[in-house]
Amino acid sequence: MFLEDGTRFDGVGFGASTRQVGEVVFTTGMVGYPESLTDPSFRGQILTFTYPLLGNYGVPARGVRDRDGLPLLESDRLQVRGVVVRGTTLPNHWGSERSLDAWLREEGIPGVRGVDTRRLTQHLRGHGVLRGAIAVADGTTGPSDDELRRALARAPDYASEDLVGEVAPKRPSVIARNGGPLVAFVDSGTKASILRALLDRGVSLLRLPPDHEVPERWQGRRVAGLLVSNGPGDPARLTATVQELGRPSVRELPTLGICLGHQLLALSRGGRTFKLKYGHRGQNKTICFPDGRAFIVSENHGYAVDPASLRGGGLEPWATNPDDGTLEGLRDARGRLLALQGHPEGHPGPQEAGFVFDAFVRQVRRRA
Repeated sequence: MFLEDGTRFDGVGFGASTRQVGEVVFTTGMVGYPESLTDPSFRGQILTFTYPLLGNYGVPARGVRDRDGLPLLESDRLQVRGVVVRGTTLPNHWGSERSLDAWLREEGIPGVRGVDTRRLTQHLRGHGVLRGAIAVADGTTGPSDDELRRALARAPDYASEDLVGEVAPKRPSVIARNGGPLVAFVDSGTKASILRALLDRGVSLLRLPPDHEVPERWQGRRVAGLLVSNGPGDPARLTATVQELGRPSVRELPTLGICLGHQLLALSRGGRTFKLKYGHRGQNKTICFPDGRAFIVSENHGYAVDPASLRGGGLEPWATNPDDGTLEGLRDARGRLLALQGHPEGHPGPQEAGFVFDAFVRQVRRRA
């Protein structure tokens, strides 16, 4: 793998024999590599795992879906452009159908193992997020630095890519179990586990593309709430979504934003976002609330909301990250809007912030 600052990390290729360019990021999660690799928020990125050994519980069977028709993992496909690990092992698990190597090869994703991922992570923490080219060659001789440098020069910048357009639904659909209150779900590339978390709490979901109008009614049913999902890329690109979220009728709905949704809601109220130096990715991230409580959540984001930009917009800080002081949560004075930078459902990972879903659903039921 070759980084745009000229640093090269060599290893042994696995997965598909191909070349990809993407933003190189790292995750500190110790488990859940199938969920991370299928998380649409990682679209356009080369993912480095800091945990030193991957593959021990393999990959589940293809096409497995739950009772709601949702994929068992976070989406139907691998979302990353490349994988970097210290080491891999063969699977030994009753639920495994294939190895990590076979999975990447089947879906055309290159991987490199044998890399000093601790050194790579320290490099990214020192220099910030960098674009990189990852290449797996069929022969014994890999591409030269000049070849990889040219591949980087030809590729678009991460922030300029329409990554949401690659992972968001193209048309509205309804997911329901028992006819609970209807929530408009603005889907910019959601994880399936967020959809499941809401269905488990008894609501029905109107799944909307991010550029779709949020209706007051759908097929005769009143829309009683709004959730704005996670997703990849720069939130400032989604100008149509931001404009729609700022409409007065939409602002009256009980609202929950998660990750990218947290950022989009801030933008819709006049706030600003900025790119973090290296982002927050893993299942062990701490958020602190004003009442002194602290929770561990799963996170995957490279942008954050500038709290100083929220003055006069009707939103107030709700949670912060104790490591770097960045904003982790928003709410309005009426309690109608909640937004969290982390993922409260935690699959895999902690679920102690699930109370955020509970608070949102209570508001939805009162409005319904």
